[in-house]
Parts: sequence; C-alpha cells; structure tokens
Amino acid sequence: MLKTIKNILAISLLPILILTQSSASADNKTEKSSPQSFTLDQAIDYALANNPDQQVAIERIGQAEAQLGVAQSAFYPQLTARVSYEHSNNPAQVFSMIVAQRDFSINSITDINNPGYRQNFRPEIIGKLSLFRGFQDYQNSKAAELGIDAAEYERSAVHNALIEAVTASYYSYLASIEAQKVAQDAITAISSELKHTKLKYEAGTVLKSDVLSLEVQLAEAQDAQIRAANGIELSKTSMANLLGLSAHQEFTVAPSSSILIKPKLTTPFKDLLDQALTQRPEIRAAAKQVEIAQAKLKSEQGAYLPKADAYVSYGQNSQNPGFSSSKENVTAGVTVEMDLFSGFNTQQRVRAAERKAAEARETERKTKLAIEQEVKTAFLKLEEAVSRLRVTEASVLSANEALRLVKEERRAETVTVTRYIESETARNKAQSNIIAAHYDALSAEAALKKAIGDWK
Repeated sequence: MLKTIKNILAISLLPILILTQSSASADNKTEKSSPQSFTLDQAIDYALANNPDQQVAIERIGQAEAQLGVAQSAFYPQLTARVSYEHSNNPAQVFSMIVAQRDFSINSITDINNPGYRQNFRPEIIGKLSLFRGFQDYQNSKAAELGIDAAEYERSAVHNALIEAVTASYYSYLASIEAQKVAQDAITAISSELKHTKLKYEAGTVLKSDVLSLEVQLAEAQDAQIRAANGIELSKTSMANLLGLSAHQEFTVAPSSSILIKPKLTTPFKDLLDQALTQRPEIRAAAKQVEIAQAKLKSEQGAYLPKADAYVSYGQNSQNPGFSSSKENVTAGVTVEMDLFSGFNTQQRVRAAERKAAEARETERKTKLAIEQEVKTAFLKLEEAVSRLRVTEASVLSANEALRLVKEERRAETVTVTRYIESETARNKAQSNIIAAHYDALSAEAALKKAIGDWK
C-alpha cells in the first residue's frame, strides 16, 4: 500500500519537478531574475526570517529588555544639573542671598527692613540615591526580568504556530495542484469518450441519454478543475502572507521529499498531553505572567512602608554668573517619608494589582484547558487521517482495476456508457480521496506537533 501511494504521488508530482528543472535551466541561460522557489524547509526558514509576527515578537523582547533597564535604574544614583536665578527685595530672601554668597558683614544691610533689590545666580549639581522604597524597586526589577522570559516564550509560541501554518499552507497548495491534475485527466478521458459516443449516436448505435450523461460528467469534472485552480491561488496567497511577501512578489512551490512520508501515530494521547503541558511556550508564558502580577502586587503593597533617600547638593551662590570656589556650598542629608493618607490611592492600587494577579491565574488555567483541547483535537484528527489513508489506499487499487475491466468490456460493447461513467467517476474520486487523505494526514501531523510544542 505504501509503495502504491508513493508511486501515485511521485508520478503526479513529475510535471512539477520537470517544470522546476526547466525553470532552473532557463535561469542558467539568461540573466533575468526568476521567482523564488521554496521547498517546505526553505519556506519555513524564510517565514521565520521575514514574517511580521515573528519580527513583532522579537521587538517585544527588546521592549522587555528596555523595561528591565528602566526598573534597574532605580538602584543607581540620580544626578541633576541646574542653574537658577533670583531677583528680590524680600528682606528674608535678600538676607539669605547675602549669607549664601558669603558677603555678610556688619554693614551688609544698613536697613534690614528695606534692603533694596539683590540678585542671586546658583549653578549646582544634585545627587540623589534611593535607600529604601518598601522593596518596590526590587519587585519592579523582578517583574521586568520575568517580562523578558515571558516575551521569549511568546516568541516561541509565534515560532511554533508559524511553522505549522506554513506547513499546512504548503500541503494545501500541493494538494490543490494534484486535485487539478486529477480533474484535468478526468476532463481528457471524458472528452475522448464523449467524442466517440457522439459519433456512435450519429450512427444510431447509442442513445441520446448516453451523450447527455457524458456531458454532465464532463461539466462536473470541469467544475472540479475550476475549484482546484482556485484552491491553488488561495493556498499560494496564504503562503505569501506567511512568508511576508507582498502581493506583487512572485514565487513558486517545489515538492519536498517529506510529502512521500506516510504519517504515523505511535505515541499515546496521555504522553502527548504531558509533553504539551511541559513544553508549550504559551503555558510557560502564562505562568510568567502570574509571577509578574505577583511581583507587581508586592510592589504596590510596598507603598505602605516608609521611603528613605540620601541626597547631596554642590553649587555656588553669586550676584554674577561665573564660578568661584570661595562661594561654593555643599549640602548632604537623608530624608525619610511615609504616606499617612493618600486619598485611598494606595489602597485602590493594591486592590487593582490583586485583581490583576487573579486574572493572570485564571488566564493560565484557561491556557492549559485550551491546550488540552487542542492536543485532543489534533490527536483525533491525525488518528482519523491515518485511518482514512489506509482506506483510500485500498480503494484506489480497487477503482483502478474496476475501470480497467469496464474499459475492456466497453470496447467489447458489453456494458453501457453509464457503467463506464460510474467506473470513471469512482476512479477519479478514489484518486482525489487518496491525495486529499495523504495531505490531510501530513497537515494533521503538523498540527499535532504544534499542539505539543514540538517547534519551539
């Protein structure tokens, strides 16, 4: 049976291989660029390098890394440079300026209540270091680190889904090619028989109904050919989208040796499910989101604790712009503060973080349930496809033999054209079924690999 299906697929793919080789020969003779040709492995590699979803996932990893840098910046000193200018006749401020400028003397202010106007230039550098913020900085940094891990797992999920989508589109394209070829062969065979039957009808040896039956059969074959041609274009459009190609970019699809491999189902469902729950990146990403939500909750709860900062300021005060070491001033200190009442702001932020953590836990549970269903569905579809493939292999042999016998009887004029049509239809349907079953099995196998996270 396996040899039979290999022969059928190999013979049916021969025109595609010849076309591919002819295109390659033409390329060697001319300098004109030709459309890219993709085998399955080449299509997957190209999609992973050019698909927008993959690039978006990579950019999100970069964003997560930047967020980690933002969170870790809280552990470093903060330096600020600034210049201020004041002009005032306020007695308290004027007196402060005189002292800060180190110009105070007993005669500095003849009338302290009316000191006149004075100006002050102050260039300074201010340094600040957070000593304690209720562990908020630590928890924010931890959440950012977990965010990178989550983004990595999300990229793996895109990688896994993209390979399955490209594989399914690739097999759909080749299946449509084969369906079109079967339909074209049917059109050729029926057209030939219709031509002979019309001659016999004109000679009065067959009935008009025989001619009409063949015309109906020809119309059905032509309808199948049209649907197959449309299927080719739809599959190619889907592939172009996955490959990240624009609508005007041409490409061709080349057969791969993998299409001759007969899919098998040898691993029990329980083992497949355990494998999926262990290695599916979506589950790991959801688990990381739970940890992130917990870290952010602890960060919000840290707002109830006091905060401590150390600071230092270095600058000078002068009536004129410039710098003089004799007028420099240095201030250093530590501040401790604690919110006693924030209008319930802290309480509501903690409450929102608690709900976010609960949402993350439910999302993780939902993800696990969805993956269990996906694995079960993929397992059953592959099981069905493998069974269908076994049945269609036997039907092709029977249909070919039946058509051969009917053709001999037809030449001997011992059977009606109706019987011939039935045999021809059965053979064409059997060939279409085996091709569809084979590619369905290959696609189902790819879907199961995606479901268990085989392509990470």
